Amino acid sequence: MTARSVRGVAATAMAGVLAAGAVACSAPGGGDGAGKGAKDSLVVGLANEPETLSPLLGYGKDGNSKIFDGLLRRDAAMKLQPALAAELPKVTDDGRTYTFTLRKGVKFSDGKPFTARDVVFTYRTILDEKTNNAAKGELDAIDKVTAAGDDTVVFALKYPYAPFAERTVLPVVPEHAAKGQDVNSGSFNTAPIGTGPYVLTGWSKGEKLTFKANPGYWGGEPKVKKLTMAIIKDDDVRATRLRSGDLDGAILPPNLAKGFKGDKSKVTVTARTTDFRGVTLPTANKVTGDLAVRRALDLAVDRKAMVGKLLEGAGRAGYGPVPTDSDWFAKGTERPYDPGKAGKLLDEAGWKPGGDGIREKDGQRAGFTLWFPAGDKLREEHALAFASDAKKAGIEVKVQSGTWEVIEPRMKNDAVLAGGGNPADPDFDLYNLLHSSLALNGFNNMAAYADPGVDQALEEGRRSGDKTARKAAYDKVQRGLADNPGYTFLTHVDHLYVMNAGWKDITTQVEPHDHGLGAGPWWNVEAWQPEQ
Repeated sequence: MTARSVRGVAATAMAGVLAAGAVACSAPGGGDGAGKGAKDSLVVGLANEPETLSPLLGYGKDGNSKIFDGLLRRDAAMKLQPALAAELPKVTDDGRTYTFTLRKGVKFSDGKPFTARDVVFTYRTILDEKTNNAAKGELDAIDKVTAAGDDTVVFALKYPYAPFAERTVLPVVPEHAAKGQDVNSGSFNTAPIGTGPYVLTGWSKGEKLTFKANPGYWGGEPKVKKLTMAIIKDDDVRATRLRSGDLDGAILPPNLAKGFKGDKSKVTVTARTTDFRGVTLPTANKVTGDLAVRRALDLAVDRKAMVGKLLEGAGRAGYGPVPTDSDWFAKGTERPYDPGKAGKLLDEAGWKPGGDGIREKDGQRAGFTLWFPAGDKLREEHALAFASDAKKAGIEVKVQSGTWEVIEPRMKNDAVLAGGGNPADPDFDLYNLLHSSLALNGFNNMAAYADPGVDQALEEGRRSGDKTARKAAYDKVQRGLADNPGYTFLTHVDHLYVMNAGWKDITTQVEPHDHGLGAGPWWNVEAWQPEQ
């Protein structure tokens, strides 16, 4: 989970709940299309709101930003395809130089031409130390970026960074519109201009964002002319508004999505993901910092029961950031549900049951606090299930909810029901989640996990250009994490979307944890065609 995305949730969590009730009586798109069969408008209900609409501060960094395009994009199979680039990059110098030839004739929505200077401006600004982009470390491999004329951009890397091309789905902003203002607080953050298929027409914070089709889009003007992103934090309210016809589609947790099963006017679309749920085990806490406790919790949780009961089968047991169905998953690192062995580990480490069944060691009670973000029912259910399993092993977990502003300062000592996941490359999850250099750096490495062997393998994985060598490195990371758990991973969650029927060839991508407007069935809404 990135700091930027989490802070966006944190900043708007309460506003989203209040706004949901306030606007429930009127369609967020102004009553023109939602639930009424219109095929030129779409109103979707989402739980999260972006903090900014500027890619310079992290918006849309993983693609599908709607307002912008990157040099490359990902298709339905998550394969890289040209976008603002005319073709895939030419890679030379043993993986240290990437040369992009740009698509000709592309214009920003204000009519100004797109050139290589805009690409250079975008990347240089993000990397500037004055720019408050929490994800800038993802571009650490860049040594310099230069323009060779108007239609060629060259990236020189400090070292061969295998997944660099995946990073170039990052949206490009126009130098003429964003330069000359404070990058962190300027007007571009809320009134952006891009080359993408849609143009922002309004943003009511905590309520909705509205967009119109870009008639000059290089990929062709979208059939869906008006797009509305309704911010509805509460799952129940989102389901109610979908049922009432106030929304055309929404993301819903499994228990609410199944309520639409008999509605023939609706379709439910399932997206596979790398979106995990897990519990951070802070190393500074006297209980969770004990290796025996961490190993015992890994064995005490019944992951399969969580998948069946909490996810209604829409997901998989999770043993780390990498899902079990990924080519990058290290076979053999699955941990069994073995409460008997968990108890034995605790006994051997000196954690003995007290009078009330909760274990103690040297006067320290085996208990800790576990936080989850208020309003997130799926995380709440995971937290309660984890606490129940832990108690059976003699460990007391007190579950509390709060905003991210409340939770973040407590992460050093308290556990958090965390989420994360990015399908593009294992480096994107594993490095930020586990590398010791990023301990408590925003929402990176929230457990302050530190393992020298894991650090070394993470470096090997991101710097090698050979897939076999990278697989070996990431296997080493996952085995190290199984031996020294910094988190108790629980599940990988499928995303369920319920939407009005009537569109051709609806697809989803393998989705990351962040599931805003750029994910779901509407990841490629600009290409949608109505059924005849």
